[in-house]
Amino acid sequence: MNANHIPPITEDDIANYLANTPDFFERHASLLAAVQLTSPHGQRAVSLQERQAEMLREKIRGLELKGAEMIRHGNENTVIADKLQRWTRELLLTRDARELPEVTTKAIADHFLVPQVAIKVWDVEPAYVEEAFAQGASDDVKAFASSLMRPYCGANPGLEAAQWLADSASAASLALIPLRAGIAPQAFGLLVLASPDTQRFAPDMGTDFLERIGELTSAALSRLRPPY
Repeated sequence: MNANHIPPITEDDIANYLANTPDFFERHASLLAAVQLTSPHGQRAVSLQERQAEMLREKIRGLELKGAEMIRHGNENTVIADKLQRWTRELLLTRDARELPEVTTKAIADHFLVPQVAIKVWDVEPAYVEEAFAQGASDDVKAFASSLMRPYCGANPGLEAAQWLADSASAASLALIPLRAGIAPQAFGLLVLASPDTQRFAPDMGTDFLERIGELTSAALSRLRPPY
């Protein structure tokens, strides 16, 4: 090949050569001490060894931050699990099924610091049809609840279920949790959580915890329904 047509050596060529020739710096040990790099923490020049040490310290710092974040999340999850256990215990200790909707909403408000909570249940046993929790849900709300495959989180665009709250005007964000028996397609109730904080129940938030709340509430309130 004509020497004039030999492609120039690129940085990638040099990098590949050094990566595949680990004994290069053993044969040219003095080069390591001579190489000067720019420090990321200023314009001063540092040796290759100093730059490697800085990179290692940055990596360790990043790992420490990740570790601290994992510990923080672990502590938060422990607190949530403790609250969930106390709330579930209250449901289990409720002897009169008629009291379950009130116990459910009050305990959620107390344990999870939710400003407003409301609940409606339908298709209940005849003994409970006159209770406040079994009245006031229109066919549209029932159909909407059944259409929810997971909790709705977001703004309150004047939803009918928000009217069940004591102060619907202050409900800037909502979480609407359908209640259903297992994997039944039809919901038999709807749990409403509300906050004046627009970001408390944001559309992009995870709903795993709310789904657990819905499952436990559904299981507890199944005592209000006919045994079929």
